[in-house]
Parts: sequence; C-alpha cells; structure tokens
Amino acid sequence: MRLQINKRYIRTVEDFVRNKINRKDIYYIIEGASWSIDHDGRSITANLSSLSSAAVTTCRGIRNSIVHFGSVNTFFSDSGLKLPHKSNKIIVTWFHISPGDRRIEFIPQAVKHVDLWHTACSITRNNLIKFGVPEEKITVIPLGVNLSAFGVSTPQQKENIRSKLGISKEKIVVGSFQKDGNGWGEGLAPKLIKGPDVFCDVVEKLRRQYDLFVVLTGPARGYVRRRLESSGIPYSHHFLNDPDEVALYYKALDLYIATGRCEGGPKSLVESLASGVPLVSTKAGMAPDIITDGENGFLCDVDDVDRIVQKSIILLEDKQKKERIIANGLATARRYDWTVIAQRYENYLYRRLL
Repeated sequence: MRLQINKRYIRTVEDFVRNKINRKDIYYIIEGASWSIDHDGRSITANLSSLSSAAVTTCRGIRNSIVHFGSVNTFFSDSGLKLPHKSNKIIVTWFHISPGDRRIEFIPQAVKHVDLWHTACSITRNNLIKFGVPEEKITVIPLGVNLSAFGVSTPQQKENIRSKLGISKEKIVVGSFQKDGNGWGEGLAPKLIKGPDVFCDVVEKLRRQYDLFVVLTGPARGYVRRRLESSGIPYSHHFLNDPDEVALYYKALDLYIATGRCEGGPKSLVESLASGVPLVSTKAGMAPDIITDGENGFLCDVDDVDRIVQKSIILLEDKQKKERIIANGLATARRYDWTVIAQRYENYLYRRLL
C-alpha cells in the first residue's frame, strides 16, 4: 500500500510540472488508482480528434484550459470543492449518486463554479436535476468500449481459453467483472450498491439446474469469493494490469449477469455486447438507456433475484433467442466504440466551452 501511495504522489508531482510547462485544451483529472476512472480518461483523451488533451492526477498548475474532473472523487473533498485556477472552465462527471452521499450537500456551492456537468446515464441526470443542478448544464454521454480489443470468440477460441483457465467443456460459465467490495483490500465487506449479494443469490439458484463455473476479475472480490466457496460453486479470480485485458475472459463466457443497485455504467454492459456474450442486467446505470428488454439483452428490476434467474435460463435454453440477442447486441455495441464516444465528448461538452 505504501508503494502505491508513493507512486501516486510521484505521478501527481510529475503531472503538476507538466501542467505548468505544456498547455492543453482539455485536462481530464483521473484518480491515479489504475482502475475504471483512469481508463475512461485515457480512452477519451486518446481519441479526441482535434483537441489537445491529457489525463492527469491534479488540476494544480493548469491555466486557461478546460479542466474535466472525471469523477466526484477528484472534485469533492471532505471539506468541499477542489477548485482549479479561476482562469479555467470546469466540467464535473458524476456517475451515480448513492443514497446518503454527503457530497450532495455541496451541490449548491458546486453549481456556482461548474460550467457543465456530465454523467453516463439518464438515471443520474434525473437525480442531479432533483438535487439542484440546472438541466441545461447536464450532458449524458455513456461509457465506451474498445472494439479493437473486444470481439466475439470462435468456438475454437472459446475452447482454447477455457482450457487455459482450467474450465471443462461441460461447464456453464458466468462472468462477473467489477469491484464490488468496500475499499481496496480483500473486499470481505460487500459494496451493496454493486449488488454482489444479489449476484451470489442468482448463481446459487442457477447451480441447482446447471453445472456452473464463475469467472471473476477486479479487486476486492472477497465477499463473492466466500459466498461461492460456501456454496460449492467453482470459480477463478484474475487480477488485470490493464482493464482491456478483461476482453480475454469474456471469450470464455456463456452468460454475463449484472446485478447492481446503483451504477454509473457499468462498463460490463457494453463490453458484453461487444463480446457477443448474452446479458441479463438490473435496471441500473446505463442499462435502461442501452438495453431493450428481450432484444439486445434482458432487463430486470433491482433485487429481483427470481426474475434474473428466469431470464438467465431463457438465454441458456433458447438457442434461437440467444443468437438473436447476441446479434442485436453486437449491432448496439458499434455505437459505443471509444472513438465514437470521444467525439461526442468533443462535440457536446468541450466545444460548448471553447
């Protein structure tokens, strides 16, 4: 942990020096945790077509630019706001508003300083409006997916990957690729807004009918691992150096189940579609915006374990339905490549402030 903190401090100092020396049109502020927010910032800045940009860990040293805080964690502190120099324009991304989030109390103060707000889904847009953010200042742009990394596996590729992962051909393989434990340690305490308890309830019921194997990625999965072990459900857990590495593990799956209660994304929605993996999701985050129930995936009410199980069984049993949903999902995914999404950032966010 100390080594990780030191690396973040060094990166912050390096970014401060670069901010002072090299001016960019856009500075996207990331958390420096080598996780989802950092990946978003790098994917967006790498795909802007005509604006200079950088993903950095601090707003210090930036002048006369657009400072885009990639998460509320980068903009809010326990005591208030982390404001950049007044010569800058400010954009803040808020992915999801958790019940009881004390940062809500800072929204009236933030509205006075923030030029534009961004979120990835309509649910959060509506919540921001409810808490006092002017509707005309909110732009909804979903998360993207790297289509050069994610794609459909051939039957031989699936067999080879499963062999490398030690999964027999007979298994029904279910994926869960996220961080759903509190903190950055083992994650034995569940982060309930991510629905790890619901996921475990679902696979425990599916286990009664199918010979399951669960593939996990992401940090802090201790709660899910313990539940799987106590239920006798075999699994593997993989730690990734780059979020796009998860593309390999999608190629081993028969089904992806997303059970979040409160989400900004999750990215697994578009990643599943792009990988040709049939998807069952709760109506959280981006899911109601991008999934048409029964067409390119299935949508279920939050916490409806029995409905999630029922829809999962349809995808496992009805080959024709599954193939149609996969084909429609692949067509949907083409609209979410990071090259397309980054252009929406440029056109509908950044150009408004230049």
